[in-house]
Amino acid sequence: HWGGDHHGVPIFVPSHRPPGPSVANYPLVTYVTDGIASAMAQAKAAAGDKNVLVHGAYTAQRALESGVLDELQIAQIPVLFGNGRRLFEILPSRVELEIVRVIDTPEATHIRYRVRHE
Repeated sequence: HWGGDHHGVPIFVPSHRPPGPSVANYPLVTYVTDGIASAMAQAKAAAGDKNVLVHGAYTAQRALESGVLDELQIAQIPVLFGNGRRLFEILPSRVELEIVRVIDTPEATHIRYRVRHE
């Protein structure tokens, strides 16, 4: 459950249920209950010529599944946690990616991919 602001930018939260009353305290937060494609369309309209960021494994998977994600950036750290949500667990089919950029540091490897839409 989302309960905060994020640096003064509009936030669109895809959700299966309407928000609780506390979201009224955050005028830049909009819950979208009619699917990830609608949430992304609203976010892109609000962003204009700026980027739209997607956070969270489940939301990213749904965006990939719906074909509304143009790029994917993964930060891989040299630590294995042993549990958590698998990042690509629910994809219905193969997703082709093209490496755009790799930044390697001792703390993390950042890989940016372009999603190939066919």
